[in-house]
Amino acid sequence: MKKVLVTGAAGFLGSHLCDRFIKEGYHVVGMDNLITGDMANIEHLFPLKEFEFHYHDVSKFVHVAGDLDYIMHFASPASPIDYLKMPIQTMKVGAMGTHNLLGLAKEKGARMLIASTSEVYGDPLVHPQTEEYWGNVNPIGPRGVYDEAKRYQEALTMAYHNYHGLETRIVRIFNTYGPRMRVNDGRVLPAFFSQAIRGEGLTVFGDGSQTRSFCYVDDLVEGIYRLLHSDYHMPVNIGNPSEVTIKEFGEEILELVGNPKAKLIYKELPKDDPKKRRPNITKAKEILGWEPQVSRAEGLKRTYEYFKKAVKVDETVEG
Repeated sequence: MKKVLVTGAAGFLGSHLCDRFIKEGYHVVGMDNLITGDMANIEHLFPLKEFEFHYHDVSKFVHVAGDLDYIMHFASPASPIDYLKMPIQTMKVGAMGTHNLLGLAKEKGARMLIASTSEVYGDPLVHPQTEEYWGNVNPIGPRGVYDEAKRYQEALTMAYHNYHGLETRIVRIFNTYGPRMRVNDGRVLPAFFSQAIRGEGLTVFGDGSQTRSFCYVDDLVEGIYRLLHSDYHMPVNIGNPSEVTIKEFGEEILELVGNPKAKLIYKELPKDDPKKRRPNITKAKEILGWEPQVSRAEGLKRTYEYFKKAVKVDETVEG
């Protein structure tokens, strides 16, 4: 049985990756320090002999006993509300955490895949974004701690690949959604769903003309799984190229939820908020034979079923 270490295992994406690897017959070592992760996301895995959990901060020395075939580095605050609150931890997990895990991968002879992000493109001047685009990032702006942590993570990973011959993979993840997102995550989809369910105003920043491209989590996990097992070591965009304005997206959620009290409200656009975001997935199609299968309409229906329950639980806890 092959063994994989998943950091950020109790997070939204990390927990779905744990599920996928167990389904594929792997022994999964989950690791998380729970600053943004939630044990509820992985509690269904604890009875399984194929799963073990380590409560640990990867910014400190990382040790896993025995053989290790793969490392999936998904530990990091990932929403603006988190990395603005924890800027130094965000930088440390991208820099020191990545360094520690690359060292572990070198020691074990493991292949390592890092979770990079479309944020490396910043507020892009090229649209849609290809992997060759170097980005337009403000390193000292409010989003800089996350953007630059991920850019450094990519550079360090490539250095280990080029200097040590380490087997590495880099996925650049675009906006992803689905069950297990946190209600108070701060990103647009959890905010819209929770506001619509509660009958509050859906907060649209600016005039809502900025665009995003939303990929359902099952599609993303499939793309990541294929990339890990491919022979390609350069960055690959994984995301859904179906682009929508935030205003249109809010209207779709209003229609789905159907709460007559909810409506769109407008607030000032935050500094350095990207105006456009859409992946060019030519490489993913050609190299991995991958493209999204779940439509936004279907994905939103599945996600709504989750948020209906999650918002009730959240209100009970707050109460």
